Amino acid sequence: MVRIDPAKQAEYRDAWESWQRQLARLHGVFLEGEPLEPPKLKGLLNREARAKQRYDAAREALLGIGGSPSLRAMGAAGAIGRLDSIGRSSGASIHSIAANAPSRPAPLDQARAEERDER
Repeated sequence: MVRIDPAKQAEYRDAWESWQRQLARLHGVFLEGEPLEPPKLKGLLNREARAKQRYDAAREALLGIGGSPSLRAMGAAGAIGRLDSIGRSSGASIHSIAANAPSRPAPLDQARAEERDER
């Protein structure tokens, strides 16, 4: 029989239950079509990712393999960082990116301008 620290067991169970709650809500949106506004969807995705990260850490601690950089590198830690940074990076948004994009004439306008130049 394997002996496990009761505190690690409790943390593992709590982390697993928390992740399953977030995952069930996420499945409701993506698999069952529950409506959700984009800002709330972003929040839900971030909560699920953090709950999964907490579960993974509790699992590693329970198994005695926590702190292994190679295991974390194989996980979703990089994706979680990217997910958390959406909308927070240096004030960039779709609107600011579009506003700073170089303006180009529409193909039809460009064709008309070229035709005018040829005359």
